[in-house]
Amino acid sequence: MSAPTHAAPAADPIESTPERRLAVETEALVGGSIAAAVMGVIAAVLFAGGDWPLWGGLSVGIVAAAGALLTGLALGVIGYWRSRSLPGQEWRHDLRPWKFSLDEGTVSAVHAIIAAILTVCTFVLLQRSFEGLTVDVWVGTGLVAVTTGLVGYWIYLSVSSITTNKLASLLVLFMAVSTLASMSTSQDPRWWEYHFSQLGTANDLSSALFNIALIVGGLFVTTFALYVNRDLVTLVRQGVLVHPWAPMAVSVVFIVMGVLLAGVGLFPLDVNMAVHNSCAIGMSLTFLALLFSSPWVLRGMPRRFFVFCGATAAVLLAGAVLFEPVGYWNLTAFELLAFSIIFGWISVFIRFIDAVAARGSDTSEAEPSREPDPQLAA
Repeated sequence: MSAPTHAAPAADPIESTPERRLAVETEALVGGSIAAAVMGVIAAVLFAGGDWPLWGGLSVGIVAAAGALLTGLALGVIGYWRSRSLPGQEWRHDLRPWKFSLDEGTVSAVHAIIAAILTVCTFVLLQRSFEGLTVDVWVGTGLVAVTTGLVGYWIYLSVSSITTNKLASLLVLFMAVSTLASMSTSQDPRWWEYHFSQLGTANDLSSALFNIALIVGGLFVTTFALYVNRDLVTLVRQGVLVHPWAPMAVSVVFIVMGVLLAGVGLFPLDVNMAVHNSCAIGMSLTFLALLFSSPWVLRGMPRRFFVFCGATAAVLLAGAVLFEPVGYWNLTAFELLAFSIIFGWISVFIRFIDAVAARGSDTSEAEPSREPDPQLAA
């Protein structure tokens, strides 16, 4: 009797992950090359017939930064859209069109703005390091092409493999880089004597950057709620979180915080003080409400997480007391403290969720191995 034959199993989509990653790498390389070629041609036309500084007015740096912003935004949108079927990213298909568009646009914008700011910083430092240096059309074109090519390649790869952890890191990096850039370029060297929001009242490039950063950051926090909800739902399914409504509750809090943060940028202090202050205070109170309610809403998380939440609330309240009534520091110092605490807490919160989810996954996978082997029992 011949041995039974078995049909070959169908290929699992997950098994093709290496091929898909190679395809993404190839697409990122092609996208970066196209960005470099397009911006190279534009730079060659702009720089023809003269020598140009690395930074200052029409310069190599300003063209490179504009190229990083525009091509980075375009490649971010394309890469995010094309990666929606990659392993681990399939959940994007379940999003409503407006949610997907908001997520896609915000994630791409954050990548592009970070790239543009870092490009500006790089060329400013290069110009100050080589004082008086100018370059001809060939060197200027090459610098612009290389910069935009590398930016496009990095952004395409980054948006193709977005995770909640990476998103949290990008959020902190974006807010830190954009705020520091606004502070360092402010035309008022004594802005810090008033309050943090003074940065957005000068009606110049620095204040525009500050307000845009708040608006985009607010949209980013709102988008972030999608990822937080998905990860918390995983914890509910694993039996970690006690309340099945916890993901929705926390997501709503993040959405409210994002809308209020965007409101701070949409209504600068010199435009509408009442709305500006209401958004700023409302965001702080919403964050405190999340901290104080976390032991009940997120019941099931490790005790050390709630200790961290309590310590965060204590530091924030202590900072408020040091401002008023103690008067140890001014309003700017307290606002910077609150700003750092909020985004630092978000980053740690996401890492806790990821660690707890991974522990739950390892436990569930290990359970079948505890069953006795029938052959050993025999």
